Amino acid sequence: MGADVASPRERYRAQVQAEIKQRAWEQLATTGVSALSLKAIAQQLGMSGPALYRYFASRDELVTALIRDAYRSLADTMRSAYDAGTDVAGLARAVRAWALADPQRYLLIYGTPVPGYHAPEDTTAISREIMTTLLDVYRSVDVPSTGRPFESHLDHHRDWAGDPSVPVATLRRALAFWTRLHGILSLELAGHFTGMAFDPARLFDDELADL
Repeated sequence: MGADVASPRERYRAQVQAEIKQRAWEQLATTGVSALSLKAIAQQLGMSGPALYRYFASRDELVTALIRDAYRSLADTMRSAYDAGTDVAGLARAVRAWALADPQRYLLIYGTPVPGYHAPEDTTAISREIMTTLLDVYRSVDVPSTGRPFESHLDHHRDWAGDPSVPVATLRRALAFWTRLHGILSLELAGHFTGMAFDPARLFDDELADL
C-alpha cells in the first residue's frame, strides 16, 4: 500500500472529525461560538465526552479546525475567481456569494473574536493567501498615487503584502477595498439592514462602483 493511501482507521477518524465539525457548525448557527459545547456534540453523535476528545482535544482545537476550513474555503474561492479572469468587482461578488452561502462561516473569521481564543500562526498564513489574491487582481489595475499620508505609512509596512515590489498606491487601494467590502458584508450578515428600505445587493454594487 502506498504511503499516500489512508488506512481504514485514518479514513474513519477523518469521517468522525468531519461529523463533529458539521455538528459544531450547526451549533454555531444557533448558539454562537462562545457557547460551543463539545459535550453537547458528543451527545448528538452518541459518543461519550472522553471519546470525542480523542478527535479534538479541546474546544479551541475544534474552533481552530473550523477557522482553518473557513479560511481555506474562502482562499480557494477567491483564487478560483482570479484564475477565471475576474476583475476586482467580480472578486468582490465572489466573496459576497461565499459569505451569503454560509453566514456563520464568514462571521467565525470576520465577526466578533472568540473570547480567550488565540489562533495559531498557520491560520494567518492562509489569510495571507487571501490578500495575495486580492493584490494579484490589483496589480493588473493602473492605480495612481494620491500622495496621501496613509500611503507613506504603508511604505514602512510592505511585509503586509509579502512582496516589497507591490506599489504603495496598490496596497492602499487594496486595503480600502478590503475594509469597505467587509464593513458592508458584516453589517448585512449580522442583520443590521433588516427593516431598512433598501436592497443590500444594490448598496453593495454602489460601494463597488465607488471603489
